[in-house]
Amino acid sequence: MLLQDALGVCLTDYSQAKCPCLQSQFLSRNLGRGSWSGGRGYGYTYNLCNHLHPSPSMRASLLSSFHNLSAAHSSLSAPLLLGFHHPAAEEPLSYHFIQISSFANHSWAYTQASGWLGEVETEAWDSVSGTIRFLKPWSHGNFSKEEVKNLEALLELYLHSFTTEVQVFASQFQFEYPFELQVLFGCQMRAGKPSESFLNGAYQGSDFLSFQGNSWKPSPGAGSRAQNVCRVLNHYRVIKEIVQRLLSDTCPRLLASLLDAGKSELEQQVKPEAWVSKGPSPGPGRLLLVCHVSGFHPKPVWVMWMRGEQEQPGTQRGDVLPNADGTWYLRVTLDVTSGEAAGLTCRVKHSSLGGHDIIIHWDGNSILLILICLTVIVILVMLVVVDLRFKKQSSNQNILYPHVPNPAFSTRTNTRDPRSSGHLLCLAQDLWIKSKFLKNWKTLVVLYT
Repeated sequence: MLLQDALGVCLTDYSQAKCPCLQSQFLSRNLGRGSWSGGRGYGYTYNLCNHLHPSPSMRASLLSSFHNLSAAHSSLSAPLLLGFHHPAAEEPLSYHFIQISSFANHSWAYTQASGWLGEVETEAWDSVSGTIRFLKPWSHGNFSKEEVKNLEALLELYLHSFTTEVQVFASQFQFEYPFELQVLFGCQMRAGKPSESFLNGAYQGSDFLSFQGNSWKPSPGAGSRAQNVCRVLNHYRVIKEIVQRLLSDTCPRLLASLLDAGKSELEQQVKPEAWVSKGPSPGPGRLLLVCHVSGFHPKPVWVMWMRGEQEQPGTQRGDVLPNADGTWYLRVTLDVTSGEAAGLTCRVKHSSLGGHDIIIHWDGNSILLILICLTVIVILVMLVVVDLRFKKQSSNQNILYPHVPNPAFSTRTNTRDPRSSGHLLCLAQDLWIKSKFLKNWKTLVVLYT
């Protein structure tokens, strides 16, 4: 029976005889990202009938989407993929759909889902409105409006039915509340090579099962629970054909289409800025040199602490983190003794630099000396200005208040004389400024030493 014929039966007749149970779990794992950690992997569930009863228009839309998928399979094919080139790509280009569903009990669950082209989020599931939101002007790729509508209907149908189906079969599949299902479904490619697709799954943050070839396989060490789920899923040939079509045809076409439609944004070149600083001391007599690189796009970047042309093996690279404007930030450190710091440089290579590397020299002592000298010069200038001002004020007071000393009172201070009070005020201000200067100088000397 052809795929669309089998679906036609289920979409037009929900009787147990003709559509005995086309629900299944498609659980997947983040390909190439290592083991699941902290329970935050990805889970994916798919349903077509039995407990879900879509409207006639929804059933017609779903059926139409698979007719179009079958037609597209013969018309849009690998040449688009094989001929595509993305100059910024040093890693495989990928599109993946992520879903995380948490189940507290048989009546409460929460699902998050999103689509990603590499590190760029292109679609998101709005759990409030129950619709897919397209986050980029080019998120539809070069797909026709009809294709986009059909894929949207298929995805929304799946996401709407996910929670109900998992809760119905939680006991049969031995899922113990509270639990989390996790998924990554997608494909990747390198220029000039065939695409690779993946659908791997996790339960409670551990590898659970995957779709390989044309069947579901339990992950090594997943135990009898995964074997039971795979045994049930493999009974449904129609579902396996749907997954195969999505993996082998729809996902690669979507990936190539998005890369083409979003080319201007994805290939945007933004030059990085780099600077060095001193991090927290690793210990007595040691320095932590930090090289900061920020504001660059695309993501791939090479940063290394160097001595001449020699790479320093102790260089530690942090994670490349996103900035709010869509550019990236990276922090690279090197732990050295105080005597080894002189002569080191931080070198940055990036596609936006056109082969002209950024080289930042580490010279922490010289920088500190410059800062100290500048501070001293500024303070000295301020002292000179204040001193001249006080002398001018004193001269003006002598002109305004001529004073002839009285021998009878030569040994007493006239506290009511405005010249005397002004002089004392100027003297106090002068002493305060000098005291402040000496205090700042001592602080700088202690900091330098």
